[in-house]
Amino acid sequence: MRKVYFLGLFMLILVSCNTSQKNSSDQEAYIYSVHGKVEIENLGVSLSHEHIMSRFGLNPAYIGEYDEDSLLMQVVPYLKKVRALGVKTIFDCTTAYFGRNVKLLRKISDASGIEIITNTGYYAGANDRYVPEAAYVSSIEEIAQVWIDEFEKGIDDTGIKPGFIKLAFDKGVSEIDSKLFTAGILTHLSTGLTMAVHTENNLEAATKMLQLLDQYDVDPAVWVWVHASKVEDVDFLVETAKKGVWLSLDKLKAPETEDYVARLSLLRERGVLKKVLLSHDGNSYNRDRNLKEYDAILTFLIPALKDNGFSDEDINQILVVNPQNAFKIGVRHKAEK
Repeated sequence: MRKVYFLGLFMLILVSCNTSQKNSSDQEAYIYSVHGKVEIENLGVSLSHEHIMSRFGLNPAYIGEYDEDSLLMQVVPYLKKVRALGVKTIFDCTTAYFGRNVKLLRKISDASGIEIITNTGYYAGANDRYVPEAAYVSSIEEIAQVWIDEFEKGIDDTGIKPGFIKLAFDKGVSEIDSKLFTAGILTHLSTGLTMAVHTENNLEAATKMLQLLDQYDVDPAVWVWVHASKVEDVDFLVETAKKGVWLSLDKLKAPETEDYVARLSLLRERGVLKKVLLSHDGNSYNRDRNLKEYDAILTFLIPALKDNGFSDEDINQILVVNPQNAFKIGVRHKAEK
């Protein structure tokens, strides 16, 4: 009973807090979902790194193919459950060649009531398995143009536009990783899309990305450090956040709730809570048709944060305000901090 009561109260507070923070610049900010242009203030509670479905572990395919009946039967009821807990928007991080299917995402969004944001970009994790061959022989500018075209014209013949750029680094800094990140910078400069980059505990890659952003005079706030929850050097993490980078703590499972409370408490003490995003890296439908859940934030973490002195304003900041500020579309030069 306590949990149900808390969540209901929590959602009322979120609505109140979010409304009170509106201003003219917020009302002009926007992003694209699978349904088109969305005012950023309407995203509500957002999970910034999940997979509605993916083909991770299977061979690359430009458009992900699935058993649609089976997928819908599993995914839609689960998303309705997540929506009932209060989540309004999910950022889907499945890229082209990795299982992205935007027509199916729109159908799922219609059926579930969840707003879904898809992406452009290539996933260079998993030993570059999902990087298309064309990326190796194309120039940085040619790669960027592919992603820019998806933003300007829509993905394939769907009219659906990406709301962010998804990229990745493996261990160290490879030539293709740097090439794709640089293409991401050029895409940002043309479209204003934020870059969510799988980085994990790769401080070498983090340093390289900061150098490239500086080279192109781009604000570090265009970069979301995906899987920052795996970073061991907290001082480096905090220093990077203070430069503007978004820290995505996005591997939460229920047994790790206590660890997440401790990490969030430390980041609040160090003054960077306004640069934190939360998610699970869940997957509603994977290669084995299994469900990797992503409701632990609402059902376990938020009550635990409340029990450890986090205010409603803190929680609203992390789950509502920060995703809006991280992903709103707009070119960000360093001078515009």
